[in-house]
Amino acid sequence: MANLIFGGIFGQLAAHMKALDALLRAQVQEFEPEIRDMADYCIDTSGKRIRPALVFLSGRKASPKVAADLVRAAAVVELVHMGSLVHDDIMDGAIVRRNRATAVKAYGTAASVLLGDALFAHALNLAAQFPTVEVCAAVSVSMRRVCAGEIMQTLSRGTTTIDRARYDRIIDLKTAELFRVSCELGAKIAGYPQAEQDAIASYGRHLGIAYQIYDDLADYFGTEDRIGKTLGTDLQSGKVTLPLFFLEESLPASERAELQAEIQGQCPPQLTVRLQQMRTAGVYARVAAEIERELASAQAALASVADPGKSLSQLGELSDVLRDQVKKLQANQPS
Repeated sequence: MANLIFGGIFGQLAAHMKALDALLRAQVQEFEPEIRDMADYCIDTSGKRIRPALVFLSGRKASPKVAADLVRAAAVVELVHMGSLVHDDIMDGAIVRRNRATAVKAYGTAASVLLGDALFAHALNLAAQFPTVEVCAAVSVSMRRVCAGEIMQTLSRGTTTIDRARYDRIIDLKTAELFRVSCELGAKIAGYPQAEQDAIASYGRHLGIAYQIYDDLADYFGTEDRIGKTLGTDLQSGKVTLPLFFLEESLPASERAELQAEIQGQCPPQLTVRLQQMRTAGVYARVAAEIERELASAQAALASVADPGKSLSQLGELSDVLRDQVKKLQANQPS
């Protein structure tokens, strides 16, 4: 989905993306022969590239030159992301991602758990090849935080006691953290002063939160041919996201109890009914407002950088593109 949303800006990074794809493909040979085909299945050059793009846009400054350190850092965060997607699909029961079968569908649950672990391990191996421990330390902490967010979400599945603060914490950890560290690594490699590194990283964090809320919104209001993955999995897996929070608030007590029973897995989810209720209750507009709030915070963080230059200006444009995508998703809804 990301490469479709941000395609115009990503097109300006064609040389960087080509170098990244070459490096990722080369990593397949580093895996044991017995699992190379499985690793190759996950290391798919047609997949999303938003986190590497954040590394590149945060780190290349005014130079169009492809820097090897930036490419390596981008590969590290992409491998971590790939590993997390393998695990996500297991927990969501998803069978389609990037318009093809998920790893769990292709290889089964047990093997896919270990495959995701292998991708994580190789990401750290690649990070350890930097001359200092800074990149490896930053990425390892981010991996732990991503896993913590996934654990929190897993323990919250099928429960109706999760509150908004816990939802915010989950998406901050499981999604926004990799956006944040991608921007941080790029800014660090580019040599920005620490205060500006922090500001650029903050931009990434808020963009990541907005992106995850958008993803949660698209799970109800999107279409599989546009989004490229199985939709409707959040309610089916008992995952309470912002659209469900707002829907639950709008329902009378009796209907709220029925929805809670679906979340808890006590009865089959009525996705069509819930989607219609969301439309009636104006859930889309409320969630879109939350996305806009995060995008505004992201842009405010980036505005504090003294001399953003062309590359950081392009980084800031990602907020505008996501904002437009929210509007397009709304425009595709039935009247």
